[in-house]
Amino acid sequence: QVQLVEAGGGLVQVGGSLRLSCAASGGTFSLYQIGWFRQAPGKEREFVAAISRSGGATSYAPSVKGRFTISRDNAKNAVYLQMNSLETADTALYYCAARSTAYGSAVSTRQNNYNYWGQGTQVTVSS
Repeated sequence: QVQLVEAGGGLVQVGGSLRLSCAASGGTFSLYQIGWFRQAPGKEREFVAAISRSGGATSYAPSVKGRFTISRDNAKNAVYLQMNSLETADTALYYCAARSTAYGSAVSTRQNNYNYWGQGTQVTVSS
């Protein structure tokens, strides 16, 4: 069973950048596909980005494509979300999640496919 801990959230102005990290422990990290999701106040949790086990495949929500970049370092058991050109609409609690899959290139955008979740890190973008 893998445990996930997010870090790197904070307060930033519109147009600024943040880099979130997701540290994993307790499992063979390279066997897990990782996704980032977010939940804004009063809204449902939504998909942000995901990366395959090897890092060779990625997927992004249309609202963040071109501004956010997901990457992973399997040697460090970590996944990162580089967020640039932040907008007030990006304000949310950001979660990383892990999905055990036998398919190396699989990338899922569906929350129900993920088995393990972190506690989240808050990102606030101010104008």
